[in-house]
Amino acid sequence: MARSVLDWIALILVIIGGLNWGLIAISDSLNLVALIFGVGVLAQIVYGLVGLGALYTIYLLFKE
Repeated sequence: MARSVLDWIALILVIIGGLNWGLIAISDSLNLVALIFGVGVLAQIVYGLVGLGALYTIYLLFKE
């Protein structure tokens, strides 16, 4: 089954979030989202998009 653009966006967001959490675990302080977007509304939007991407990938698990 071919993936839609939304499928790819969600998967990329989940990968970004996973890599960010992995870097936080390894370095104990390296948060790429905060480093790139700062600490504020823009970073919260990125975190929210990653969370929405994760929810959408749950849907992808059950999509036929």
